[in-house]
Amino acid sequence: MNKLFAAASLGLALALPFTASAQQPLSADEAKEIAREAYVYAYPLVLMKVTKNVATNVEHPAGLMAPVNQLAHARAFPDPNFTVVVRPNADTLYSALSFDVSQEPLLVEIPDSAGRYYLMPWLDAWTDVFAAPGTRTTGNAAQRFAIVGPKWQGSLPAGITEYRSPTAAGLLIGRVQTNGAADYQAVHAFQNAIRAYPLSAHGTDYVAPKGRVNPTQDRTAPPEQVDKMSAAAFFELFAELMKDNPPHANDYPMLDRLKRIGIVPGRDFAYAAAPQIVQDALNAAPAVALPQIKAAFRSSGIAANGWRTNMTAIGTYGADYLHRAGVAYAGLGANVIEDAIYPTVFADAEGQPLRSDQRYVLRFTKEQLPPVRAFWSLTLYDERQLFTANPINRYAIGDRDPLQFGADGSLELYIQRESPGKDKESNWLPAPAKGPFSMNLRLYWPQAEALDGRWLPQPVKRLD
Repeated sequence: MNKLFAAASLGLALALPFTASAQQPLSADEAKEIAREAYVYAYPLVLMKVTKNVATNVEHPAGLMAPVNQLAHARAFPDPNFTVVVRPNADTLYSALSFDVSQEPLLVEIPDSAGRYYLMPWLDAWTDVFAAPGTRTTGNAAQRFAIVGPKWQGSLPAGITEYRSPTAAGLLIGRVQTNGAADYQAVHAFQNAIRAYPLSAHGTDYVAPKGRVNPTQDRTAPPEQVDKMSAAAFFELFAELMKDNPPHANDYPMLDRLKRIGIVPGRDFAYAAAPQIVQDALNAAPAVALPQIKAAFRSSGIAANGWRTNMTAIGTYGADYLHRAGVAYAGLGANVIEDAIYPTVFADAEGQPLRSDQRYVLRFTKEQLPPVRAFWSLTLYDERQLFTANPINRYAIGDRDPLQFGADGSLELYIQRESPGKDKESNWLPAPAKGPFSMNLRLYWPQAEALDGRWLPQPVKRLD
């Protein structure tokens, strides 16, 4: 994305809330259309805030939860109880951090990975990846860098790379290659050597303070919390968040639209003070916009063999606000395609939805295996977009597993509720006990043929 733009360059605080509306009165239809667009545009920013509220509501790091500006490390793969992020993976151990650099930069130190693949993508508050240090981009040697806020001016210590965030708040969702449970100890050692601390603590034995816990914090999945928000709560929070997290520099057309319903970046928005026509439009927006957001993920990208692979609006989005919202809903923290691609399938080769009461096979010839420089996997999700309990506690399968290949180098993966037989269990990915499901292929550091369309995922074929 590289939208390293200071908030001042946007000149966002100059417009008056209802001036444009007064000069050009809104019809009810226009107000509703703008409100729908505004909801889609705002969704990632609001979802990120809700996610932050949930993930930082602890005194000390625990699992993937930690106070603001403190690292949290997953010590094992997610299980069916994990709900903080939808469509999680079981290939890497996550390292997460919710940052706030409104006051001063955050310094980060990463040790030499000794050849282990990792990536540390940093997302701004709108969910755009603005920096992704790691094996592909910066190599495996030890490194030090600083996440700097959009308004900060100053100098950093020698040897520290600057990454300027377009927003004061944001999120790190790092991934470290983990080759099964036997590899946990080695990955933990790498994670433990990562440090994050404020610039003012440079050169000191910094001890992070306790976090503040809100005992009334809703702990349900963040997308569910946003679903339940009233229009008034949603849009007032959106306006508040834009004060420290300014829009991107290519958002002017949308900002002009927002002004017509009284939403101006940098200013408060009072739902109760808005004209009735605007209140009515805002109230109607979620019911129209949310289905579009939830459908966008399924319809985005290139369709081939029943799979969809998003090659444009993922990781960095430009002005493609609908797909940005769709990815936030279905896969918050998605990487740019050069780091990973995520072919997604909801239907079999005949176009029928994947169902847990059916049996399926995914077959690759030797030449059709996913082309990667790092590794690949196939992950299954239930209708909640989360892992589901199964008899062998397997939620993903891939090239680091002891797979059985055919004599010709081909590979068949079996996706079904019951075991396909002892002789095939090494290639079995269990389906849920009930309901529909979907799957993601994950190609980490994909080769060129996976990015330019020469390689395509194979169809999921029903066996029954």
